[in-house]
Amino acid sequence: MPQISRFFGIEIHMRFRDHPPAHFHVRYAENSATIAIDTIQMMEGARPPRVYGLVAEWGVRHQTLLRENWRRVLARQSLLPIPPLE
Repeated sequence: MPQISRFFGIEIHMRFRDHPPAHFHVRYAENSATIAIDTIQMMEGARPPRVYGLVAEWGVRHQTLLRENWRRVLARQSLLPIPPLE
């Protein structure tokens, strides 16, 4: 699963051959979650509230790049790295 960003110990990934709706995967410590790109809402999994807040802020800032990477996932093209939250 290609990593597209990492910040504060949070890893953001996308999977090739994944299913709609457009989403990305988040890993933090032993937790994982799936976040919808269009709404930045958690689809499944669990995140500590502070981590979800950081991921939501990052997701809103980079929604255009996330959508482009989702298009690339569907086309099986290499993914673009996305800047971390600073």
